[in-house]
Amino acid sequence: MRWLLVLLGFFLTLAAQAQVLGFASHDLTSVVDQARIAIDTKASIQATPLNLTMTCASCTGSPVVDIRLGRLTDGTEKRVRSGETTFAKLESLCIKQNPDCRLSTLPVSPAIGWLTVYAFGNGAGSTAVILRDGDLLTIQAKADSRWHAEESVRALVQRLAPRIVGP
Repeated sequence: MRWLLVLLGFFLTLAAQAQVLGFASHDLTSVVDQARIAIDTKASIQATPLNLTMTCASCTGSPVVDIRLGRLTDGTEKRVRSGETTFAKLESLCIKQNPDCRLSTLPVSPAIGWLTVYAFGNGAGSTAVILRDGDLLTIQAKADSRWHAEESVRALVQRLAPRIVGP
């Protein structure tokens, strides 16, 4: 009987481990140096495990960046992965919020992700959304132009996503 309980405990442990998926890292303080390299070594950064803010008035485009780790468990990831919600549908939702919005996919496998670029005040903004097993990484930049905002986010995705998302 005792061996049955041990065996049951072993299988429950395996099942629990199989369900713990998501991002490889949940600590943005571990990517501060990579974020600085992506934007500019002059950038000012404040980071906690779940939030990272960068500003650089003297950098090209004067980007202001917010990076956040969180959870999104409303079914969005499942609907996008299954094709029930297409990227075209996501873009149409974005355009309803801002007629200038454009959306493109991000190559962040095994996660899924997309990037939006939009007009914002006297400049522009860009936001990357990356999802994996309910974990959510958002990278948002505001800058003096669409190009600078988008390039800031793309550079950060390229540097940070592999470290956060994992294999």
